[in-house]
Amino acid sequence: MLREDVAVSTRTLQWKCVESRADSKRLYYARFILSPLMKGQADTIGIAMRRALLGEIEGTCITRAKSEKIPHEYSTIVGIEESIHEILMNLKEIVLRSNLYGIRDASICVKGPGYVTAQDIISPPSVEIVDSAQHIATLTEPIDLCIGLQIERQRGYRMKTPNNAQEGNFPIDAVFMPVRNVNHSIHSYGSGNEKKEILFLEIWTNGSLTPKEALHEASRNLIDLLIPFLHAEEEHIHLEENKNTVTVPLFNFQDRLDNLTKTKKEISLKSIFIDQSELPPRVYNSLKKSNIYTLLDLLNKSEEDLMKIEHFRIEDVKQIFCILQRDLSIDLPKNTFLFLNQFE
Repeated sequence: MLREDVAVSTRTLQWKCVESRADSKRLYYARFILSPLMKGQADTIGIAMRRALLGEIEGTCITRAKSEKIPHEYSTIVGIEESIHEILMNLKEIVLRSNLYGIRDASICVKGPGYVTAQDIISPPSVEIVDSAQHIATLTEPIDLCIGLQIERQRGYRMKTPNNAQEGNFPIDAVFMPVRNVNHSIHSYGSGNEKKEILFLEIWTNGSLTPKEALHEASRNLIDLLIPFLHAEEEHIHLEENKNTVTVPLFNFQDRLDNLTKTKKEISLKSIFIDQSELPPRVYNSLKKSNIYTLLDLLNKSEEDLMKIEHFRIEDVKQIFCILQRDLSIDLPKNTFLFLNQFE
């Protein structure tokens, strides 16, 4: 356990971690303070941060198991101590850490007798198993247990639906939330008009993120949600000045893929994700919400497609073009930026 003295500044707003510990590989705890705040501000920030920590952070889970030899979820197999339902519940509890997007495949293939644990999961390189000792099944006889798995990164909670289950194909309830619990409390000091507040924020995580990482990601996501309001007046003026609609000429990035092959750079566009580019968080999140995860997804979009993305501005499209030219040496048409200047 780590403890520090609480230092309260009366001049500038400061935050500090005053306690942190790892109770196990799957349970981290930390307590933070933010001060000095004016009366009422601590509650405003505390409520918003709690909701962002619990609902706006993405996590990675096993969402499906596959095996042609298993007829239904409630069946039992000779030589396996647990029922298939119990194995699925154990798979649900496996804690994973990753930065993947979309769906990835994994598998388990073990010969008994013996214990099957999380370390027996054969997963993509981008997926890390937080606690390799997590129990999955017990094989009591020399039989083979082979299960295909589906791994996904999302946020929130997703319940399996009965009509989504097929023979040998079993969906699993997914708890994507890496934050297990959040508490906030307020300490007031001073009197009258000089009364101030200190916000205490307690965070428990499942080990896939530290509380500090969770706090950083939740804060960034909360800011991204509020950014459109900062440009509300600017966009209103822009709409008033441009009453005549402008038709966006089609320009498909697919036409430029040939240029990439000519450069003799062996770039696998499917494996290059947009978070590897120097995009601002707001632009990155907007693209991700539009199911644009890789550079290949981006290259298959036209200018018109990008301009239709919610809260997307012409400056964002320009920035994407500049990054494509700089990082991938894609030769964009000369009239591209001339067209974009029409919106300024």
